[in-house]
Amino acid sequence: MSTVTATDRTTPGRPKITAEAVARTALELLDEVGLDGLTMRRVATRLDVAGSALYWHVRNKQQLLDLMSTITLTDAVGSVESPRRGVSWEDWAVDLAFRLRRALLRHRDGARVFAGTSTADPVALRTSELALAAMTDAGFSLVDAGRGFPLLLHHVVGFTIEEQARLGQAYDGENPHETAALIAAVDAERFPLTARSRETLYGPDADADFERGLRVILAGLRATYL
Repeated sequence: MSTVTATDRTTPGRPKITAEAVARTALELLDEVGLDGLTMRRVATRLDVAGSALYWHVRNKQQLLDLMSTITLTDAVGSVESPRRGVSWEDWAVDLAFRLRRALLRHRDGARVFAGTSTADPVALRTSELALAAMTDAGFSLVDAGRGFPLLLHHVVGFTIEEQARLGQAYDGENPHETAALIAAVDAERFPLTARSRETLYGPDADADFERGLRVILAGLRATYL
């Protein structure tokens, strides 16, 4: 991917507009306006260029989201290596999943941006290669590893979308996802099981809930395929 340090010869001192520069600017704007407020026009304004200038580098908003996701993924897993000696493939997979979740959480709506994007970057391909190797080394067939690894990614993205939605940034007033509000909304007479389980259902420890889901998926993969 292009770097953003070169300067434009036609405008001394102004950073050169590249696909990476556009995507990183979009990530900055994402934190301010969210995915729904992110537009090509706003990105162009932030870069102080005409809107048409962006289309020399990014064809449309979907390609922009792809580039933003590639940067997020690279920041998350660019330094990942194969499992060290004595580290199980399950623990390695949990660490990988936490790395990606943390990267998605760094940006408002980061998981929504990442969902459904195309990230055929060498870093993405290297990560899938490492994951498939770790799983086949653990005894999975290549076919089963190819079916299982995406389940972990889907858990990361789906969980994090829900996690970020519950921050309530899309609401103009009181956040209905606040734990206290959710608990107070449960009618214990009509929904007794839900009322008795509400501390579990609406638990505040997202890290623990996230890892619990990962471990269930990993245990299911092992029980099904090994």
